[in-house]
Amino acid sequence: MDKLICKCGHENPPGTILCESCGRPLNEQEENKKLADMRYEGTARRSQTYNKSIIDKIWNFFSSVKVGVGIIIVLLIAAALGTILPQKQYVPAATEADIEAYYTDIYGSVGTVYHALGFHDLYNSFWFITLVGMLAISLIIASLDRFVPLYKSLKNQRVLRHSSFMRKQRIFAEGPGDADTLKKAEEKLGELKYKVSTDKNGLLAEKGRFSRWGPYVNHIGLIIFLFGVMLRMMPGFYVDETLWIREGETRAIPDAPGYVLESKGFTLETYTGEGEEEKFGEAIDRVGTVAKNYQTDVVLYKIPEGALPGDTDDMEMVEEHAIRVNQPFKFDGYALYQMDFQQDELKTMSFALQNKETGESRGDLTIDLVNPETTYELADGSVVELLGYYPDFSGFENGEPQTATPLPKNPGFLVKMTTPDTPDGETSFITIQNTVEPLGDNEYKLAFQGVETRDASGLTVRKDRTLPILGLGGLIFMIGVAQGMYFNHRRFWIQQQADGSILLAGHTNKNWFGLKKDLDQVTEHASLPAYRDQQEDMEAQEKREGEQLT
Repeated sequence: MDKLICKCGHENPPGTILCESCGRPLNEQEENKKLADMRYEGTARRSQTYNKSIIDKIWNFFSSVKVGVGIIIVLLIAAALGTILPQKQYVPAATEADIEAYYTDIYGSVGTVYHALGFHDLYNSFWFITLVGMLAISLIIASLDRFVPLYKSLKNQRVLRHSSFMRKQRIFAEGPGDADTLKKAEEKLGELKYKVSTDKNGLLAEKGRFSRWGPYVNHIGLIIFLFGVMLRMMPGFYVDETLWIREGETRAIPDAPGYVLESKGFTLETYTGEGEEEKFGEAIDRVGTVAKNYQTDVVLYKIPEGALPGDTDDMEMVEEHAIRVNQPFKFDGYALYQMDFQQDELKTMSFALQNKETGESRGDLTIDLVNPETTYELADGSVVELLGYYPDFSGFENGEPQTATPLPKNPGFLVKMTTPDTPDGETSFITIQNTVEPLGDNEYKLAFQGVETRDASGLTVRKDRTLPILGLGGLIFMIGVAQGMYFNHRRFWIQQQADGSILLAGHTNKNWFGLKKDLDQVTEHASLPAYRDQQEDMEAQEKREGEQLT
């Protein structure tokens, strides 16, 4: 593309608004403006220069602020929609098929669509991660598109500028000056901590240039933060799982390869409302019980490397620990938190195989409600087969028994009972409160004998290696906020014409009151001509014209 040649002879890149050398407007539109466009010093940005190749088009798309804001809005809407229905980790289902069925059964067609679009696992969905990546790309390209030309322009500032540049600044003054005006102005500006550069009959004074980089420091912080967010999708960087473990049970810790946890017991302590605990008396009267402490005593084991899956014979004990609320058990970057508990969970149920008429028992059997057997053989040759087990029986659907959760809250059993008297077997469906004989009256029944209970602990397994990255990103972002909000870039151009008159111009990216306050001190010390705020003059003129029209 052809370069833009200014009247001063300087060659400017295509898309430049103000000459890099003298500051003259380089197009008719800019010439007609009363004030110069100083947002990016009038320099050329790549997105405004090239639009030929596919790379140019991609660059121009992502450099648009509107595109970046649009992606943010879409992410916010998606995050809001993700709170309408519970996320995947809060659904009482084990497999993906069960999860899909849960949303359909509970929420109908809305739940089906919700699951199909990936809102049930929003922050791990492909399209959400893609949007986060697009936002990061937009931040990088938008920053480079503006930072590079702005940096070059500010680094190579010229002291002497054309009078048209000076006259198009918001703060402008023109008038007579003394022979030592520039020298006095330089002295006073130095006292005010301005960096002063001189060239022939002009000077440039500026301070707070670093504040111009505040937005780009923000972007760097956000990019680092988004990088940390995306790392959470990588295996090994972020773990947030739930582990339910019962007393006496040994289970592998989710997403912690090689580690096994054994629960030695669960303890619940409550306030009595007596003695020092009298202050809790009112709360106890209102709600019944107030928890003082609940904890799980555990033993952590590590499986040796190279062991076969499920092989726990050679486990090595690592540590014993008591997990309490707000006192997690930390090991190897993981943390186990006590989050919930369930007392008196059913462990086993015992039955007697009895003749319904005589009450004669042919033997007892005990069903483990966590890991039931399929066949129970009794002493006299009788056999009870477990055809179906429904830990949390919720009713029948199309004639089929259903379970609401995998926890043994309301067990249901479909059994076939075979005795010497009934060699063909008899079928019953048994729950805690009812027995159904679907194939007709049976001769035998399973009579309930008793239950064994135990407590279960709800633990949360967490590991987050992205926290340092997220913290660094947040810190850099806040530095950028402070840099851009509490500091500002102030500049003065002062030139003495051949006839001794003075041209003065001032500009700042914010806080014009502060700029004027500094200029008042310099004007008084160096006898500069009185300045005017051309923006305020324009607003006053527009107000007068509006009043005349009304």
